[in-house]
Amino acid sequence: QVQVVESGGGAVQAGGSLKLSCAASGRTFSRDAMMGWFRQAPGKEREFVAQITWISAGLYADSVKGRFTISRDNAKNTVYLQMNSLKPEDTAVYYCAAAIRRRPNWRAPDEYDYWGQGTQVTVSS
Repeated sequence: QVQVVESGGGAVQAGGSLKLSCAASGRTFSRDAMMGWFRQAPGKEREFVAQITWISAGLYADSVKGRFTISRDNAKNTVYLQMNSLKPEDTAVYYCAAAIRRRPNWRAPDEYDYWGQGTQVTVSS
């Protein structure tokens, strides 16, 4: 059974930093498997934040580019999201997602096969 588990959420003031972790287990992922971060604020749709595969660099939403960095530890099957210069509008539940292979519409939640339970990030002004 595949498990995707996030950790590292919390509450910070604007301008602060947080680092989220996501560990995927239960199957062997191919080298072009996608790992993505999404977020969902109250009353809003789930939106793409960042994506990475084991063999390519990260891709980002325009709203976080230059502030967030996605990275991976292949040996641990773990993906990280370093979030700097946080803003109140970054407040949301952050979800990690895994897709068994790279798919063309990598910004779309429907392209991902497995999801974590989410971790809350709250940024106060």
